[in-house]
Amino acid sequence: MYIVMNELNVTPEKKKMLQERFGKASDNMAKVDGCLEFMFLSNQDDEKKEVVFTKWASKQDYENWLASESFAKAHKNADKSTDQKPAASANELHAYEVIHHYKGE
Repeated sequence: MYIVMNELNVTPEKKKMLQERFGKASDNMAKVDGCLEFMFLSNQDDEKKEVVFTKWASKQDYENWLASESFAKAHKNADKSTDQKPAASANELHAYEVIHHYKGE
């Protein structure tokens, strides 16, 4: 199993826009091969941070998604209207190979 967390820096006035965009993305992630789980997390300690959490069957599944047309389409900014400009000012990506895992009922 492979976990990727993308920590996004966002101004408070763009937070709602970012949350709405990722709300739409969650439906699309359900269709991605190898994606086991998708969560958009709002940081309760830092109002300028949001986290995108994804769990993958394998690192290869994650890399396949990065190379996919659906990833490119979701991340392009061809339309420069206000709705399509990036809501996050920066990001920091963290990836983890799962060594031990417990899942309760």
